[in-house]
Amino acid sequence: MDRHEKKRLRDYIAEHLDVSSTRLTDDEAMFLGGFLDEYDETYKGRMETRTTSRTAWSSDGKYIRRETFTDTFIDDVGIRQDYEFQDDDGHSGRSTKVIKDARGILNWFRDRT
Repeated sequence: MDRHEKKRLRDYIAEHLDVSSTRLTDDEAMFLGGFLDEYDETYKGRMETRTTSRTAWSSDGKYIRRETFTDTFIDDVGIRQDYEFQDDDGHSGRSTKVIKDARGILNWFRDRT
C-alpha cells in the first residue's frame, strides 16, 4: 500500500474512530477499513455475553464470584462493554466501558481469535 492510499484509509478510519497517537500497520488499517464498511450490516446491534464462575479467597474466607461480560456493538461505531459480578456473600458491582478508538477495536478482535 502506498503512502497516499494509507493516508486516505487512515482519514476514513478517523471519521469513525479515534486514531490519535495510534500507529497502524497496513494490515491493521485494511482490517479497520473493512470493519467500518461492514459495520451497519454485520456488527451494529450484535451482542455477545459470557458468564463465568470462580472461587476466590478473602479475609472472610472462601466465596464464589459469578461474572457476566456483555459486549454490544452500539449504533455509533464502537463497542460497549458491560461487566457485572455477584458474590455468594452478597457483594456485587457493575461497570461499563465504551471502546471507540482504533487500537481498542483491534485489541478486542485480537483477544477473541
